[in-house]
Amino acid sequence: MSFQVLFIQGGGEGAHDEWDSKLVESLSRELGPEYEIRYPRMPHEADPNYLRWKAALEAEFTRLDERAVLVGHSIGATILISALAELPGLAIRGAFLLSAPFVGEGGWPSADIKPMDDLGKRLSTRIPIHFYHGSKDETAPIGHADLYERAVPQAVVHRLAGRDHQLNNDMAEVAADIRHS
Repeated sequence: MSFQVLFIQGGGEGAHDEWDSKLVESLSRELGPEYEIRYPRMPHEADPNYLRWKAALEAEFTRLDERAVLVGHSIGATILISALAELPGLAIRGAFLLSAPFVGEGGWPSADIKPMDDLGKRLSTRIPIHFYHGSKDETAPIGHADLYERAVPQAVVHRLAGRDHQLNNDMAEVAADIRHS
């Protein structure tokens, strides 16, 4: 029996092939052969758009079973958690969000993603949610983890010392939490 993992890339030119592929490789190595990682290319990666990416996510969700886990990186994680808030009936084993920028007061502005101050109230309490944030993240500083902790009190927030926006391409902690979900 294999378990499905859907990994959603971050945004920016080359993010799929040059950056986040390293996270996927590390996660695959750490999880082992009993996990099947799907890593779709998101549309217009250089210019992430919530509605466009949400449509792509919904198409991917139809290919998953209820034992699947979702992993998102950077703006892909932000879009993923926002989409989950709009799809409370989705059956998955857990959501694991890496270096996710927070949208709203104290975080990033966005024209197409709703502010996240009440995100926890909009998410299913049946789905375990984990946030991972590196203390050396210069793209979405560690303070974003604090904002998520307040907005989604049911989530587990992991602050990783010395890790950058790419978590130093080390997915050991994430893989361990996925295996235990």
